[in-house]
Amino acid sequence: MAWNATLSLDYSLQAGKTVAHFRHDGPLRILQSLYPEGDAVCHNVLVHPPGGLVGGDTLDIAVTAATGSHGLITTPGATRFYKSLGETALQRTRIRLEAGARAEWLPMEALCYSGCLAENHLTLDLAPGAELMGWDLTALGLPSASQPFIEGSFCQHIELPGVWLERARIRADDPLLMDSPLGLAGQRCIATLFFASGSKLDRKRRELALDVARAVMQAHPLVNTAGATSPNGQVVVVRVLAPLVEPAMGLLRQVWKSWRRHFWDQSAPSPRIWSA
Repeated sequence: MAWNATLSLDYSLQAGKTVAHFRHDGPLRILQSLYPEGDAVCHNVLVHPPGGLVGGDTLDIAVTAATGSHGLITTPGATRFYKSLGETALQRTRIRLEAGARAEWLPMEALCYSGCLAENHLTLDLAPGAELMGWDLTALGLPSASQPFIEGSFCQHIELPGVWLERARIRADDPLLMDSPLGLAGQRCIATLFFASGSKLDRKRRELALDVARAVMQAHPLVNTAGATSPNGQVVVVRVLAPLVEPAMGLLRQVWKSWRRHFWDQSAPSPRIWSA
C-alpha cells in the first residue's frame, strides 16, 4: 500500500522575525523553529518518520517565503529510496519566494538502494530579487556496506523554469554512464550546490562566487572531480563526484559557508541537527 504525505511550509516576516507556519497530511512534518542566528533567520528540520520511500510512495513538499523572510530547511538524516517491486517512489519539492525573500534548502543526502525506481524533483519559483541557496547529494548504493547499485534507476530533476534545468536519469545497468571516464567514472556520489536568483546577478558578484568556490576546491582532496560554473546569469553551480557521501558533503558545506559570506555577508553556523 502506497504511503503518501504532503507538507506546506510558509515563512513570513513579523516585527523583524521570520516566522514559520506549516500544515501536513501524512507522515511528514516540521520540528520546532530554531533561531541560532537571531530572529531574522528561521531554521527548521523536516522529518519523515518512516525514514524512506518504497515504490508507489509520494512526498509532496511546498515551501513559500514572503518578502523579507529567510528560512533554512534541513533534515535529520538521509532520504532513503528502497528497492521497488515495480512502482516509482517520488519526492516533489516546490519552493516559491516572493521579492526580497531568501531561503536555504539543505537536506541530507538521498540514498538509492539497489533496485529502487525513484525520482526526486525540485522546482524553484523565484520572484525578482529573491535568492535561494541549495544543494542535492545522491548516493548510489551503499558501498561501505558492500551493497552496490547494480539494478534500478534514479531520476534527479532540478529546475528554475525558463532559466535553468538539470535532469538526469541514472540506470544501474548502464556501464558507460556508471563507469566510463565520460560518465561517473566509478564514483557513486553525485553532489550539486547552487545559488539561484530571481533576477540576473551582477557580473562581478557572480564571478567572485566562482572564484570563492574554486579557492575552496583547490584545497580539498576532491579538487580533481569538482568544478564551478555559471550556466545562466541567474545561477551559480558547484558539482562534485566522490566515492562516498562524506567527502562530497564536507566540500559543499565549506563552499556554502563561503558563499553565505560572499552573497549575504552572513556567517554560517551549522544547524544543530548536523552534529547530532
